Amino acid sequence: MEHGAYLEFRKHFLRPLEKRENAFNDWLAINITRVVGTMWCAYAFAALALVSLPAAIRGGTATLVGWIAQTFLQLVLLSIIMVGQKVAAAKSDRQLEQTYKDAEALLKINGEIQQLLKQNTDLTEEIHRLVRDEKKG
Repeated sequence: MEHGAYLEFRKHFLRPLEKRENAFNDWLAINITRVVGTMWCAYAFAALALVSLPAAIRGGTATLVGWIAQTFLQLVLLSIIMVGQKVAAAKSDRQLEQTYKDAEALLKINGEIQQLLKQNTDLTEEIHRLVRDEKKG
């Protein structure tokens, strides 16, 4: 196969496969994140971790500390942190939306001020013209 023909083959047949694979990976990652990032998942992870608590207690202090650090905290805090990030992102989105609305309102007010200033300038010029004409006449 010639070098140029190989590149064409790769561009037409292999790249679309990569795109489809990435689309599936993205879809899978989003759906897993959507499920794991809920408080219900945190509750389920807590229940799952509590199943091994009696064995950790029987194992002694080192085993119990290991269970708390490696099992309970990692499982439960993962979901809680994801929920917190979701809440913080929603708050940030609301603040962004309000900032946008404020900016739109300020632009509208600025336009109205410009219009009033133009009217004021036009009226002032007309008054000056009338006063000047009266002085001449």
